[in-house]
Amino acid sequence: MKAKERIIQFGEGGFLRGFVDYFFQKLNDKGLFEGSVVVVQPIKTGMCDMLTAQNCEYNLFLRGVDNGKVVDEHTHIDVISRCINPYKDYEEYLSLAKNPDSRFIVSNTTEAGIVYEDDNKLSDAPANSFPAKLTALLYERFKAGLPGFIILSCELIDHNGEELLKCCKKYALKWELGEDFGLWLERENSFCSTLVDRIVTGFPRDEHKALEERIGQSDNMMDTAEIFHLWVIQGNHEDELPLQKAGFNVVWTDNVDPYKKRKVRILNGAHTSMVLAARLYGLETVGECMKDEKVLSLLRKSVFEEIIPTIGDTEDNRKFGEAVFERFANPFIKHQLLSIALNSVSKFRARVLPTILEYKAKNGQYPKILSFSFAALIAFYKTDEANDSEEVVKFMKNASVADILKREDYWGEDLSDMYDIVNNWYEKIEKEGVATCYDELLK
Repeated sequence: MKAKERIIQFGEGGFLRGFVDYFFQKLNDKGLFEGSVVVVQPIKTGMCDMLTAQNCEYNLFLRGVDNGKVVDEHTHIDVISRCINPYKDYEEYLSLAKNPDSRFIVSNTTEAGIVYEDDNKLSDAPANSFPAKLTALLYERFKAGLPGFIILSCELIDHNGEELLKCCKKYALKWELGEDFGLWLERENSFCSTLVDRIVTGFPRDEHKALEERIGQSDNMMDTAEIFHLWVIQGNHEDELPLQKAGFNVVWTDNVDPYKKRKVRILNGAHTSMVLAARLYGLETVGECMKDEKVLSLLRKSVFEEIIPTIGDTEDNRKFGEAVFERFANPFIKHQLLSIALNSVSKFRARVLPTILEYKAKNGQYPKILSFSFAALIAFYKTDEANDSEEVVKFMKNASVADILKREDYWGEDLSDMYDIVNNWYEKIEKEGVATCYDELLK
């Protein structure tokens, strides 16, 4: 028999099953927590039926390199009690609000999930948006006279908890749910912003049969992920959710922003600054990049001589940087460069450009390697492999370097001041190839 349902989870995808459900499973196994997860399918099409067909159980494989050692860990996950599809049984969904044991709400409804849709109504069964569904559930909780929830948003947007609360407050006002509910919503619930970090590779299509043979059971909901994990949570609820005591890399903090900056600038910045030149160089996966002496050396140089000194040359940041290289070299993950290259213009603006501009402000000159990566981005968009919005692809393919750098809507400001360094590298890429540029940068 499963434990009391203490967690309501919006989302049944690979990420939540390879991240938070693993934590809850281990908390239970260690005797530090007693509770099961009830999963709510947040959109019409999902995998609740498949999970239910397996008694909501599945197998998770965590694999990677940890402190130089290859780790391959298998865990049978049975912490989920049941799945509810509000599109099929809305009353059962609303009844979750009346369970006094429920204390936590976890969500990962993708970046597009935390959105306010003005046409959603309380009478909808269910409303379309996730915040509207949540507001309806919280209103039922309020009417039942029960305490609020600790709400842990895992969507990859800035200040995800605060944004979710804003949406719920808008629905409370629009639906005229009353001043008392509005006060209860803010005072009795903790909408925690969080940062999640783990590469969850999901269903192992290529290895599925071999892994089934290894564990001696069939499993259509099998999940895979890397060993590394980090969960930064605003507030401190360790007394109710002893994640640190269980030995997890969980940080309770008043401010998630510095951790977000570190992840975006070092991990995502390294990815985005490396992949386009490496693709022009003829490589296909991150693993190949880590085995290529030139690409690896240049990436190390850019992370430890350009990115980290710009955001803060601290021991923590250097440790995080070293961990990134272990993660990139994970022999179990085949991360295609072309999949990372998707929407590279917006990614470069968010992940790499701030470091370039801060480096210039600190040092009076632009960083060589990251500026080269900007030129590589432009050269990559001249090929037929670029994958972005139709407008971006067409413009980048046909425009001059000077015109590209002027696009304030792409970069947030006019970057004409970078013309000399970016154009020089661009011309060298076009005339002499990426390999020559690598040699020059590594001198």
